[in-house]
Amino acid sequence: MLLLLATTFGEQVVMSNFRQVDRETGYLLPPSIDEWLPERHLARFVVEVIDGLDLSALSKSYRGSGSASYHPSMLLGLLVYGYATGVFTSRKLERATYDSVAFRFIAANDHPDHDTIAAFRRRFLKEIEALFVAVLMLAREMGVLKLGTVGLDGTKIHANASRHSALSYEHASKIEAQLKAEVAALLAKAEAADQADIPDGMSIPAELERREERLARIAEAKAKIEARAKERFEREQAMHQAKMAAREARTKATGKKPGGKPPEPPTQGPRPDDQINLTDEDSRIMPVAGGGFDQCYNAQATVAAESLLVVCAHVTQAANDKQQIQPALDKLDALPDELGAATTLLADTGYFSADNVAACEGAQIDPLIAMGRQPHYPPLEERFKDAPPAPVDPTPVEAMKHRLKTPHGKALYALRKQTPEPVFGIIKSVMGFRQFQLRGLENVQGEWSFVTMAWNIKRMFALNPA
Repeated sequence: MLLLLATTFGEQVVMSNFRQVDRETGYLLPPSIDEWLPERHLARFVVEVIDGLDLSALSKSYRGSGSASYHPSMLLGLLVYGYATGVFTSRKLERATYDSVAFRFIAANDHPDHDTIAAFRRRFLKEIEALFVAVLMLAREMGVLKLGTVGLDGTKIHANASRHSALSYEHASKIEAQLKAEVAALLAKAEAADQADIPDGMSIPAELERREERLARIAEAKAKIEARAKERFEREQAMHQAKMAAREARTKATGKKPGGKPPEPPTQGPRPDDQINLTDEDSRIMPVAGGGFDQCYNAQATVAAESLLVVCAHVTQAANDKQQIQPALDKLDALPDELGAATTLLADTGYFSADNVAACEGAQIDPLIAMGRQPHYPPLEERFKDAPPAPVDPTPVEAMKHRLKTPHGKALYALRKQTPEPVFGIIKSVMGFRQFQLRGLENVQGEWSFVTMAWNIKRMFALNPA
């Protein structure tokens, strides 16, 4: 029904047509939530993908008694669609089941509360890691996933903890000494015959209990820092011995003393700046993009170059990427044979080491890892320069160095920046995932699998023409 409005301003008449705004008339028939969503919509695709997964490991864990539970497929759909569209917290997900048509569609017009959503996410993190591979199998069946050339990279994701909650070993020792001095002073006041100098309102037992509790927490934190320092010393000591053995081997082979100073042996014990975070002790202080440091985890992803689907994902506490090739190779090796095999691995110079190159060769994957920083604008002659002759009986590093200088190797390595980096950019800037919701390395690993699975489903939707 069109409403005809005529407004007269002096001698001028303005005629306008508006649609009627009617919030009172009820529906003649009950509305269907299915009719409110376009036929091609990410929410529909999420439901279709989840309906194609085997969720028996989730559904069998329910008792089957008491009040009826929300179905795991619905809760999983809410979480996956939430991570894919930038809604991460359980409270916002609950609110979205009221405010958003897409979330209403996934929830079938039901409204699970935030406690239910949060408990489901925590409870099934391990099962969700297994579903990550199941989604890859669906992508393979759809014809959008092909292994072959893969790119590996890492990105810093903020932990669910503030860096201001970090406590260094040096500062912990200072606070410990201060608290012990205060405890001694309080005990002296309690034992004094004349307690006239005790301020009004002060309870010596309460003050002592508070300080004893803080001392216990500091002692626990220092013990964990000391345990980490011991692990670091053992690791560095093994590396030091390996370097010394290599120097001795070169001396015996050449008969000459190697040049340069011998490597310094590691020192035992915690360093003054060794830290632990009191909110999430598994997180670490790491350098972040744009400068500065923050409390983070290092999230790794191995991405198929052709489809930009994440085929492997893991999280590490190490700030650098040097030790992350082997974990990525192990995860690639664990993928089902039906997904195919990776043939080439692309990585930046942060991953380069002779051991990493040898590990790729041992996994029958050709590594293309930059051996140094690449110039942004190489000279024209350098770009089209003929490849040098192939070395005779090369080491794995020499063979890779030659491949990087061939036209084919250059073309392949050029895919690196356009493989994992756009995935991280979209996850952080479009999906809005910049901080983990959970705490602890194991939980964060599960959540990163959730994030990358949501990315994969979102990407599969974009690649699916139907």
